[in-house]
Amino acid sequence: MLVALFKVFTPRAPMHPIADATQYKTAIVAMNGLIDAGAGDEAHPLAPLLGLLGEFVADYEASEMPWPDAPPAEVLRLLMEQHGLKQGDLPEIGSQGVVSELLSGKRELNKNQIARLSERFGVSPATFF
Repeated sequence: MLVALFKVFTPRAPMHPIADATQYKTAIVAMNGLIDAGAGDEAHPLAPLLGLLGEFVADYEASEMPWPDAPPAEVLRLLMEQHGLKQGDLPEIGSQGVVSELLSGKRELNKNQIARLSERFGVSPATFF
């Protein structure tokens, strides 16, 4: 019975180190649900689960999302990869040619592009500085 419950639970909250962007998104959704349920309080019975997921998320972010040391073009490339996007999939920042120039470093992101990318990917504008 425990195995059956585990098989139902783990697709909703990864109980192992996060291996890819899909598992990362799933873990974030699970963490948000736990926080909404009150698990942010250490006395809550689900607080240890929130802590475990938080550790998995932090480890994944440290290895797969090198924001502080990465140049803006590399951050954009990583976000595009994680979301399965191609250069032509970002019309909000320009044509495919503009995106290509941004990714190659021939062009820098402007404030409007940073604002649009931040909104699209749900990250802080500081991510691109």
